[in-house]
Amino acid sequence: MGFQIIENERLGEKYYRMKHSSGLVIDVFPKEGYNSTYAIIGTNFGSVNSHFISNGKEIKVPDGTAHYLEHKLFESEEGDAFSRYAKTGAMANAYTSFEKTCYLFSCTENFRESLEILLDLIQSPYFTPETVAKEQGIIGQEIKMYDDSADWRVMMNLYQAMYHNNPISIDIAGDVQSIAEITPEILYECYNAYYNLNNMVLAISGNVSPYEVEEIADSKLKNSSLLDTKSLFPDEPYEVKEKYVEQRLSVAVPMFCLGFKERASAEIPSIKELVCTDILLEAFTGEGSELYRELLDKKLINSTFGADYLAGKGYRAVMFEGETRSPSEAAEAICEGVRKLKKTGISREDFEIAKRAVYGRAVSAFDSLSTTANMLVDAEFAGKTLFDHVEIIANVTFEEVSERLKDQLDPDNISLSVIKGIDD
Repeated sequence: MGFQIIENERLGEKYYRMKHSSGLVIDVFPKEGYNSTYAIIGTNFGSVNSHFISNGKEIKVPDGTAHYLEHKLFESEEGDAFSRYAKTGAMANAYTSFEKTCYLFSCTENFRESLEILLDLIQSPYFTPETVAKEQGIIGQEIKMYDDSADWRVMMNLYQAMYHNNPISIDIAGDVQSIAEITPEILYECYNAYYNLNNMVLAISGNVSPYEVEEIADSKLKNSSLLDTKSLFPDEPYEVKEKYVEQRLSVAVPMFCLGFKERASAEIPSIKELVCTDILLEAFTGEGSELYRELLDKKLINSTFGADYLAGKGYRAVMFEGETRSPSEAAEAICEGVRKLKKTGISREDFEIAKRAVYGRAVSAFDSLSTTANMLVDAEFAGKTLFDHVEIIANVTFEEVSERLKDQLDPDNISLSVIKGIDD
């Protein structure tokens, strides 16, 4: 079908995009001067997609199934994919997030062989009762590791405090009880529902030719039928479930995560909404902001402090997190800053400074092969091009960011998650 060239004059960059005859979207971003290549293939299927209708059949799978499936796809009747990668010298990995599952490798040689392994991996499911049962102990240890991770628990405890029904509140890997319910039949149902090439994106950046990628794809990809899967999500009230949650783990300094829950639809936020939020948060709590300096001066935060935006299907929240000796005092200071911001808004000067900072980060992201390829996957799943994000940052106005503030940061709809030391 051939590649479409997608260019951006502002950046002087371009990449190649095609919808392959198999159904797979392929994005190739050649990078001059790079010796290595990074490839990633993702499916629009993550831990939140546990309830769905596929080919007219309603299916509800155990928590952690998407992550379990990620582990099992590395096995085939011919052996373990990692063993095959070891022969090419490529570094391979995979990850499952709330919204997607991705398989990846990076290499400096034997690119063709490594890409062939990746395309074989996602098209050759092999699940038996014996191999599925064997994985329970491995994933059980991974679950325990995350249960002991303060960084992970402070975040997941916040999600569980904010959300009543949305599956964002459920650990990506599930728990020991839920993974014990996973069978080969369940894994095949999820694979057939979501590992359809029409639901997947292959993105490659670095020392690569798009025409070599096309040749490999032509030889390895099997045609997929049109996708007939719809994910189902429960209704979620606006109000948070709990105002405060606390857990004790082995930490030297207490940690906090403060979430401002928002109204959310089944649609993902637009790039314009995400950009406006990024600029708003940079102006409000970026390292050059008045509130950041105030929190530092009062010793309520340290260099670990930061802000983030949680957003997906049925969930949206602004989050502030970091280490502090006084979690409740830090949270109250941030809420007081929000109340002041709601009254005065951001200044035009702060907007311009924040916009330049956000734009600079967006442009510098193209220097990383892995970041570029991952952004390509995310852009395709959002139905956008890779350069839309930069263009929107460049053209967003003070008025648009100010208007965005009206829908965000409700200080009366917050949850605070705290991790304290065992002996505190």
